[in-house]
Amino acid sequence: MDILLISALILGLIEGATEFLPVSSTGHLIIAGQLLGFNDDKGKVFEIAIQLAAILAVVWEYRQRLSHALVNMTREEASKRFAMNLAVAFLPAAVIGFFFIKQIKFYLFNATVVAVALIIGGVLILWAERRKHVVSVQEVDDMRWQDALKVGFAQALAIIPGTSRSGATIIGGLFFGLSRKAATEFSFFLAIPTMFAATLYDVYKNWALFSLADLPVFAVGAIASFISAFLCVRWLLRFVSSHDFSVFAWYRIAFGIIVLLSSYTGLVHWAE
Repeated sequence: MDILLISALILGLIEGATEFLPVSSTGHLIIAGQLLGFNDDKGKVFEIAIQLAAILAVVWEYRQRLSHALVNMTREEASKRFAMNLAVAFLPAAVIGFFFIKQIKFYLFNATVVAVALIIGGVLILWAERRKHVVSVQEVDDMRWQDALKVGFAQALAIIPGTSRSGATIIGGLFFGLSRKAATEFSFFLAIPTMFAATLYDVYKNWALFSLADLPVFAVGAIASFISAFLCVRWLLRFVSSHDFSVFAWYRIAFGIIVLLSSYTGLVHWAE
């Protein structure tokens, strides 16, 4: 198999497996892309395709819930509140991203920032899990717009690579009184408008880099991303029913330390 297709398969699997776990898919893609030599402009466009595939996996998993909310948004109070909560939670990241995404990508998209953010995020997860967790919101349908806005501001922190969008929303949700199930599910739902908006913006900015010749590579990565994301979403919902998020915290801390040590010792020369 062509080395490019193998790289596409690996990156697709990584994107799908990490997008909805609190471990930072962007951070993993930055690091894996450099190790595979697939971090040029073409590689960045490829990431757009595999992120879109991961979103579609969530849309497919929750297709009945989403279609019901869409059809009944104007006549059912629960569906109206669900749509409003998503819109409210989406706004902070959308506004901050619109004004600062260029500077963030230029200055912060490197392995050192990713490693530090992974470690800090891991410590915050451990803190969130060890503090007394008072649950005021058991289900997503119980959320008020104020709850959604707080989670939205937490998600905005994930603009820093290595922070993890899902990690910020889930752990933010725990801090703000959501149950693990509600925080996890709302993180899935919030990913849809957030990642669709980010993907469409990236497509618009990088349209000239798309080529039909790259279709096989994109297809392999997208299929791998869709399948691994679909399986991961189902697994995570089962996992949080009987476990906390501490294992992801320790993984983040260990991974971040390995990246920093590899840079300090010269084992890997991470590009800035």
